[in-house]
Amino acid sequence: MTPGPTRPGPTTNRAPRASTASAPAASTPDAPADAPVAVVVEGGDGSDGSDGGRAPDDGIAASADLLWEAVAAGEEPAATAVVTQGLDAGLDPERVLLDVIARVQARVGEEWMADRFTVAQEHAATAINERVVGVLARHRSAARTGPHRGRITVACIDGEWHALPARLLAEVLKLRGWRVDYLGAQVPTPHLIAHLHRTATDAVALSASIPTRLPAAHAAITACQAVGVPVIVGGAAFGADGRYARLLGADAWAPDARTAAEDLGRGGPAAPRPDHQVIDDLPHLADQEYTLVTRARTRLVAAVFAGLEESYPALRSYSEEQRERTAEDLAHITEFLAAALYTGDEELFTDFLLWTAEVLTARGVPAMSLPPALTLLGQELQDFPRATALLRTATDLLVTRHRKAR
Repeated sequence: MTPGPTRPGPTTNRAPRASTASAPAASTPDAPADAPVAVVVEGGDGSDGSDGGRAPDDGIAASADLLWEAVAAGEEPAATAVVTQGLDAGLDPERVLLDVIARVQARVGEEWMADRFTVAQEHAATAINERVVGVLARHRSAARTGPHRGRITVACIDGEWHALPARLLAEVLKLRGWRVDYLGAQVPTPHLIAHLHRTATDAVALSASIPTRLPAAHAAITACQAVGVPVIVGGAAFGADGRYARLLGADAWAPDARTAAEDLGRGGPAAPRPDHQVIDDLPHLADQEYTLVTRARTRLVAAVFAGLEESYPALRSYSEEQRERTAEDLAHITEFLAAALYTGDEELFTDFLLWTAEVLTARGVPAMSLPPALTLLGQELQDFPRATALLRTATDLLVTRHRKAR
């Protein structure tokens, strides 16, 4: 974050597969759509959508390897052929979705985080896998099951562009006999509620991969419950253990698609509390810190950027792209700070910064470029006790981690 004459601005404007063992359940606001980090993909270790409770058979493992080769090479016809041939040979469609396609998506995220995939490669890989899911959905082995159980609406939270995990869940539910209304990415809450009014939906499955979407998720959860529809949530945004699902009053949380489908098959979540209100879950919001920090985000980013320019003149020689990336990083930090203020959970913010430090290091940018920016942000927020406490804690943690690593 602090400038250096030969360093680019931090390249943290892409996000990891947020459910890796080492990465927090957090990511930056424009995380790659490949990141399999929603309800549909957390597998036995919460990372790849596979069934961690059993070793995949040779057909599944071989298909995953072949699909990876095709996706990594950008070969859509080859990728389609891998899945089609596997299904023709008798592979279970659900296992292909979760132990082949989702596993490959997880690897795409790993390659990006290690700086071995460019953003363009990641986007291309994701697009191929999305189309492969469509091919699977039309295959005769997947089409043999008609709806006979009930109706589920599957949607991404407003602002959540990572649609593939939700799509995978929707396809799993179809395979298990549900009628599924898949609404896709970034569904505004009013439109979601309008859909519920028009349909006899038994439950809503909401997906979110990024913790900065938790306020929007909270609004969607309470709105669905207000019209009598229970909500099951999933995705890295809600924490590896579902802590934020419970905090925000969701009726149920699932760590993976199989669990979600099984829970719904057993009857799903109970009827919601019709009087559930946001403030009931988070009384600390009465201090208005979250609201005021959110409203001031643009000003805060500008002020911190100006302070960095004054303290580190080398930043003035940055290219336009480098300056834009630095400003994006500052915006991400401010957004995650706001999310931590909303939830009242400091780990949401500190985990994000520790992950950011890892990404910076992988890209040749010193991790200790972060504390000066946090200090400047703290100066701008000196009248906000919860915010300044979070910033001090995060700074101390980064400095301590850096000293131990030396």
